[in-house]
Formats: sequence, C-alpha cells, structure tokens
Amino acid sequence: MAAELTAHQLIAKHRPTLDQALETIRTRAYWSPHPEHPKAYGENGSLSLPEGKAAFDALQGTRFDLGQPGTDDWVGGEVSPYGPELGITYPHPDIDTLLPAMRAGMRAWRDAGAEARAMVSLEILARISARTHEMAHAVMHTSGQAFMMAFQAGGPHAQDRGLEAIAYAYVEQSRTPDTAEWHKPQGKRDPLTLNKRFTPVARGISLLIGCNTFPTWNGYPGLFASLATGNPVLVKPHPRAVLPLALTVRIAREVLAEAGFDPNLVCLAAERPGEGIAKTLAVRPEIKIIDYTGSSSFGDWLEANARQAQVYTEKAGVNTVVVDSTDDYKGMLANLAFSLSLYSGQMCTTPQNLLIPRDGIRTDAGAKSYDEVVADLAASVNGLLGDDARANGILGALVNPDVKGRLEAAAGLGEVALPSRQVANPEFPDAVVRTPVIVKLDGAKPDAEAAYLSECFGPVSFAVAVDSAADAVELLRRTVRDKGAMTVGAYTTSEEVSAAVEEACLEECAQLSLNLTGGVYVNQTAAFSDFHGSGGNPAANAALCDGAFVANRFRVVEIRKDA
Repeated sequence: MAAELTAHQLIAKHRPTLDQALETIRTRAYWSPHPEHPKAYGENGSLSLPEGKAAFDALQGTRFDLGQPGTDDWVGGEVSPYGPELGITYPHPDIDTLLPAMRAGMRAWRDAGAEARAMVSLEILARISARTHEMAHAVMHTSGQAFMMAFQAGGPHAQDRGLEAIAYAYVEQSRTPDTAEWHKPQGKRDPLTLNKRFTPVARGISLLIGCNTFPTWNGYPGLFASLATGNPVLVKPHPRAVLPLALTVRIAREVLAEAGFDPNLVCLAAERPGEGIAKTLAVRPEIKIIDYTGSSSFGDWLEANARQAQVYTEKAGVNTVVVDSTDDYKGMLANLAFSLSLYSGQMCTTPQNLLIPRDGIRTDAGAKSYDEVVADLAASVNGLLGDDARANGILGALVNPDVKGRLEAAAGLGEVALPSRQVANPEFPDAVVRTPVIVKLDGAKPDAEAAYLSECFGPVSFAVAVDSAADAVELLRRTVRDKGAMTVGAYTTSEEVSAAVEEACLEECAQLSLNLTGGVYVNQTAAFSDFHGSGGNPAANAALCDGAFVANRFRVVEIRKDA
C-alpha cells in the first residue's frame, strides 16, 4: 500500500513541535503543545466533550478489533470503579505468532532514520490529542480518576510525557553523525582514510506493562521512547485498565500504516483473568526492553528474572514530608491537604509520612504543637472535602478493593486524627469514594515503625512524631535509602534544616520540593522540566524522562570502508 503520509508532509507538520521540545528540555522552562482546558477541543478535527463521550459510549459492549495477527481469543471484563461494566473484548495473542510478526517491520523502521521515526511518533500523539475527550472517559472509567483529572493527566499531561520521550530519543540518536570521513596522517606516506557510517539499531521488541491508575501517563514515556528508537512495542495493559492503551495502540497502528510502515510495530496483548501473561512475555528471548509501573514485588521479579531485557521499573516507595517550620502556615496546610486528597492518594507521588517534631513547629501564626499541627491539617482536609460535589471532583473513586482494605485497616494502626468518611456520588451511586485518613504515630516506638516504613498505597497518611528536625532528616534519609521515595517534601524557614534536607536528598537521590504553599503540589511533575523519580533509590530504577531512559534502547552499529 502506498503511503498516505509522506515524510515531507510529516516534517512540515511536526518538525516545529520537535524543535520546541528539544529547546524546552534544554532550558527546563514551561511549555506544552497540548491544551489543558476541555473547551480547547472540538475544532480542527478534534473531538468536543459531547463527541468524546459519545465515542466512549459507542465502544462499550463491542469487540475491539485491531487486525493484528495471532489472535486466538477475545478477552475482557473491565468494570469501571464508578460501577458500570464496559463489556469490551480485546484480542488475546498467540505469542508464537504475534512476536515474529512484530519483528517483520523492524528493518524498514530502522532504515527510515531517527527523524522519520520522530515525525511518525508525533503524528500518533497528534491523533491521540485530537481524541483527548474520548481518552478522558476511558481513563476515568478504568482508573477511577475524577473526570477533570482523567482529562488532564490521562490526556495532555500524558501526551507531554510521550513527546518528551520522543525528544530525548531524537537527541540521543542524533548525538552520533550518520557518516564521517576519517583521515589519519602517516607522515610522508598517504594518510589512512576510511568512510564510516553509523546507524542506530534497535534492541528488539519492547514490552510495556501498563498500570491500573495511570495507564497513559505512566505508559507513554516507555512506549514512545522505544518506538522512536526503532523498537516494536507490545503493550500489555493492566486487566482493569485496557481501554486507554487499546485506543492508543489502534491509533498508532493506523498512523504507521498510513506512513507506509508495518502496523504490527505496535500491538496489544490483553490477557485472560488470572493468566499472568506479563510473566510469560517478560522472559521470552524476543523481548529486549521492558517498561513497568506497579508493585515492588513484581518489579523486583522482573529485574531478577528478565535477564535478556533492559528493564525500566517504577515501583513503590514511602514518600515523606519534613515539617519543621513555615512562614505561611495556612498555605502549607492547604497545600498538604490537597496533596493528600488528590485522586484519593492513589498516586506514586502522594505523601505518606509527615515528620513533625513532637515539641511543635514555628509558624507565622505562632508556635504550634504537634497535636495542633495535626488537628489543623485534619481541619484543612475537612474544609477542602466538606462539600460532596467538590470532594468527588478531587477524590475520584477507589480503583480497587485492595485500596479500600488498606484504608480501613489503617485506622487500627494508631490514634486516628482524621477519620475517613464515605462520599456519595449521585451520578455513579456504585462508586466507592472515601476521604483520606490521618493516623498519629510515635516515631520512637518500634511497633509504629513497621507501619510508617511500609508503603500504604491509597488515602492513608501518618503524622509521625519525631524528636527534632535533625531526627526527621535522619529518618527521611533512612526511609529513602531503605524503602525508596518518588517524592520528598519539606517545610522549613531554617537555612540549616533546608541544607540538611537537600544534602540528604542529594546523597540518597530523591526529588525534593521545598516550601510549596501555592498551586504547585509535591505529587505533581511537569513534563520537559521536572524529573519524575530519579532512578537512584529503590522506588524506581529510571527517571521520566532523561537521556538514560532512552539511550540504552538502541545501540550504534558502525560500518567502515577503506576510501
């Protein structure tokens, strides 16, 4: 089939976007080509809000045919955290048929070069962006995010992360020139002369193991980093969150075919209930790259057993905030309250442990005891979530019963400073919506340590009483070293304490946010500017996104000839 999208068309359309992305990852400034507001969509081929909802509704109860080879069954079973069954079935792969078919298009994709791969990848992102409203509903009804968060995090913010990965991939592949003439002087004799050609060569099939909570935000960096560096990508979604990544795969296959490439460069691997296909795929010799977001136990298993693959993991950590002092007490409380509440704490970046000196802290509102700080934070959360309509818009729904179980069990771990309450959702009466719980623990007691040094994923936070700011910094250091952390926060007006926290984070390799009191929160990161995770502590072995995240997805092969 003749290509409908020519290289010239794609370069004219997308090269300016790539150039701006390249400049922005250099300057670390704010920039995004993907609008955050729902009203920005509905023109120039993009779906409006009603059109996106209609498109999502039309998918329910259907067979999601991708036309990929090796389909031996149709599987599904997604149930929205808001209640409804989606009723969509997806192709189940015969791995022995699918994997060889995915490799068949690698040569043409390699020979196209880094710029062409970037342009095709950007066209895929552009098509995804045009369907942001449809994707928002797909993310909402598989992850439990409230609509606006699903729209922003599952749409433009995820697309930004994908674009960021494409930009880094292009930088790393372009670091070496395509060709070079090499001359070595030989004195009176003629120089030695060689013509050299350098080609980025993909490792092989890349396996993306998707997560339940952020299928696109966490999935797009690995997907586009691998695709843009020449690797086919097999997308294995979480069984509760297939639809967002299935839509992504469908769009990618359409664009690849229109650009004259093999659509099997991107395929889907949905699984039967309890099948555990990720474990089978992860050790196949054809799989050379793995991207994974999820539990530490399976992440550790992948790192230990998928020896043939380059494995990138984002696992679990215990995120910590040191509360020493503040010159904006009200702002600190409001910022922390929102951070604890957003998406019911179901983010890998949500703070869990709040380390507060037992003798209290200094603030612009006067000295505050440990008990006062905890009580005031609880009141701030209650004020934020007191109205059920607003609470639903912030909390979303609990993504699975395990989160609910941890939330209910947390109340038995110590003195409850803020009990969780049930929030009714009139639009979705079956949704499980809960406000956060805050539990007071004494950091000096060994039985408390077992609680606060274990990740309790969900709307659970521990207010840990410590002896001093120095004690808090030491506990922070130990927590990051032993358990890992995706984020660290601190509030202090002391230069000495600030320096101690910064040094601990530098030595233990953790990303730090200091004195956030406005509209930026410790559990949010901006593409092109912020690094998500560091890759330097047990929470993750990679950062989204830096050069290390893409550079080892390909190797450079040199061919030299005597001139």
